[in-house]
Amino acid sequence: MTTTTYLIIAAALLVFIVIFQIAKASEYVSVLKGEETSRKQNNRINGFMLLGFMIVGFIGVYYCNKLLYKTTLFPQGSASVEGEKIDEMFMITTAVTGLVFVITQFLLFYFAWKYQEKEGRKAFFFPHNNKLELIWTVVPAIFLTVLVVFGLRFWFRITSDAPKGALEVEIVGKQFGWMMRYPGKDKTFGKTYFKVISDENSNPFGQIWEDNADLKLKADATNFDDVVTTQTMYIVKGRPVKLIIGSRDVIHDVGLNHFRLKMDAVPGIPTTLWFTPKYTTKEMKERTGNPNFAFEISCDQMCGNGHYSMKGIIEVVTQEEFDIWMAKQKPNYYAAFPDKDPAAAKPAADSTVAVPAAVKTTVAMNK
Repeated sequence: MTTTTYLIIAAALLVFIVIFQIAKASEYVSVLKGEETSRKQNNRINGFMLLGFMIVGFIGVYYCNKLLYKTTLFPQGSASVEGEKIDEMFMITTAVTGLVFVITQFLLFYFAWKYQEKEGRKAFFFPHNNKLELIWTVVPAIFLTVLVVFGLRFWFRITSDAPKGALEVEIVGKQFGWMMRYPGKDKTFGKTYFKVISDENSNPFGQIWEDNADLKLKADATNFDDVVTTQTMYIVKGRPVKLIIGSRDVIHDVGLNHFRLKMDAVPGIPTTLWFTPKYTTKEMKERTGNPNFAFEISCDQMCGNGHYSMKGIIEVVTQEEFDIWMAKQKPNYYAAFPDKDPAAAKPAADSTVAVPAAVKTTVAMNK
């Protein structure tokens, strides 16, 4: 054990001894003063201490909010159009519950001080009141119902069909990373099947590229132009994006904190949501003054030992930048079947033409 450990243990023992001695001293004072007198005195002290605790607590809450607010994502504002509504609902909920908190806590501590035990005062026996119970049941129920209805309306909106022309991205989680798939020029995702998933064969989504009589699968040509990426998702500013979310193993959760959205990734049950980015990554770097800023995809569901490291990046770009990036991507089909990649086959074809010419020249010189 280190010296620091011994000092910590010694300090803890010292604090325990001091508290123990104070308690013993209080017992001796009670004996000297009389149990009843001591109890009444302690009651008055506790009443004033509770009042002081309330005042210090409210001041602490205020200064903590003032000090820590700038470390939250709220000063940046929502990075999506739909997230603005989430922020609005959050602020309304916080205002309502915050007001209730202040009122109830004030009454709790104030009553403990105001109606402490005194000579000649008798507690009022108040076992039941239908009217009062109806009020404190119905009023909160009305407020909560209104908040829930607003929340459900917005929930149904972002989980319904995305606007026409929305960019579609399939995102799948696995321990401990994210994979994304984009439809190719045909704008259609190819069919997938979990039994043909193979990371070794560059088929992390289980795309059906070939006929499989054993599994009764037929090749889906719409798979041939789908683009697959890992960890980084590219989306477009001002263009709605629909996420088709899934998982390959356990339950994950696509957390989009800057966009104020999240959705569970459940094995075998695709979930969806859509949103519209407001700022490009470049613009957010300027807004935050942070040159290293990045939109983050976090896993908001405990999913194993490597949960902490399951982070992805979202690059929000302009439509022009997205088109350039997309044009540089190769379909995942060519990663699985390199020999069928036209770019890879072209040099081979050129070399077969060049060889005979070289041979002819050499033969001519020898003659």
